[in-house]
Amino acid sequence: MAFELKQNLKLAQQLIMTPQLQQAIKLLQLSRLEMVDMINQEMEENPLLEEGPSEEGDKSEAEAEPDESQVVELGDQKPPDHTGEVTGEGDGKEDFDWDGYLEDYGPMGVTYDRNDSDAPSWDNLLSKTPSLTDHLMWQLKLSPLNEEEMKMGEQLIGNLDVNGYLEATVEEIALQMNKDVSVVEGVLKKIQELDPPGIAARDLKECLLIQSRLLAHGNPLVDTIITEYLKDLEIKNYHHIAKKLKVSIDEVLDAVLIICHMDPKPGSVFNEEKVQSIIPDVYVYKSGDDYTVVLNDDGLPRLRISNFYREIMAGLTDNASTEGGKKYIKEKVQSATWLIKSIQQRQRTIFRVSESIVRHQRDFFDRGISHLRPLVLRDIADDVEMHESTISRVVTNKYMQTPRGIFELKYFFSSSIQKTSGDAIASKSVKDKIKNIIASEDAKNPLSDQEIVERLETAGISIARRTVAKYREMMDILPSSRRRKMF
Repeated sequence: MAFELKQNLKLAQQLIMTPQLQQAIKLLQLSRLEMVDMINQEMEENPLLEEGPSEEGDKSEAEAEPDESQVVELGDQKPPDHTGEVTGEGDGKEDFDWDGYLEDYGPMGVTYDRNDSDAPSWDNLLSKTPSLTDHLMWQLKLSPLNEEEMKMGEQLIGNLDVNGYLEATVEEIALQMNKDVSVVEGVLKKIQELDPPGIAARDLKECLLIQSRLLAHGNPLVDTIITEYLKDLEIKNYHHIAKKLKVSIDEVLDAVLIICHMDPKPGSVFNEEKVQSIIPDVYVYKSGDDYTVVLNDDGLPRLRISNFYREIMAGLTDNASTEGGKKYIKEKVQSATWLIKSIQQRQRTIFRVSESIVRHQRDFFDRGISHLRPLVLRDIADDVEMHESTISRVVTNKYMQTPRGIFELKYFFSSSIQKTSGDAIASKSVKDKIKNIIASEDAKNPLSDQEIVERLETAGISIARRTVAKYREMMDILPSSRRRKMF
């Protein structure tokens, strides 16, 4: 059998992920805040990019040209007039208000009279919210402790987590400080008397017992329930507690009411994170019987290519000394142009996808979540003639403000559940029905998952009990045993 080499010509199509295409895909899946950060970073790295005025008229971002008044021309700036030598006489020495200067910038800082009309508002003055460590250290320094106990207290406070629980063991701290365990235990008891109540506990039981000494004044029934019947308390099995302790159910309920006012995470009040408001990418307005989709361009820098560098490039002569400069400017122009076009393409894609979502979910916008239609990515992809992966990137971390509130674009996509009538209903609509059923139940006799299934069947929705349990857990709704309220 003979072997030989041959050359064949074959025509084929192949998708190559160029750096420009990778950038366009990356831009598509960025959130609004990430988009602004990326644009600002590109403006720092590319000197040819600049932010144009907010009123661009009908010009696109790629076609917008800078104002002649905004283009800095080399050689136009006049040198400053000659400044005379400062002699120290007649140069404002007599006119300068040294008393005012010392008053404003002295060691005591800036002070204002509360009755001064020119003083800034108190809302405009910066203030620092104390942390849990700051709050405890302030109280610790006011406590009658010696120097060694103060160091132990600082070590104990430094080992508290965000909820106020002691992460390290007393034995570990005693070994680290080369002290006896009983001494560290004594300091820990003093820290547990600080505010907030229940701080520096090692577990939930100890946290509640510390608060019991303050709130219940050592009520023995409260302490017994916390110590021995915490599991029954969790599942609200109050009758079992009353039977075991041989007390009336009313006494148990009174004790439980005191426990309900305790805080299982005493340190969390000092760790409240600032709420970041959502800035929608798309606005949906109702105009008559129709809905209008408007892109939110506020806050997005309007990019354009500076004419300043174009004129520099045009003025460079064709020689070896300027070849590097011309190549650099040309590369930056291409990079800036592609970035601007990619941003425009991103905005157009978001607009088209949002319009398609509004068309498919018209019943939702008219009548609410109970009329949300089943929708998958392929439906929108076929409508706008794009790939499903593109739609998935568009709806990630994008938000739409509608007359019914602000929703993530992903919210409008949900699987379908067949009704007994043959029609399909969105899974989110089923979740909303389950939520409404639980909201209207008797708090003393909550509905089980099987009873919820029966309620849904009367509405023409047939689903399994395990599906109800799954949807309930997804909505962070407790089971019936833990939803029961006795008072």
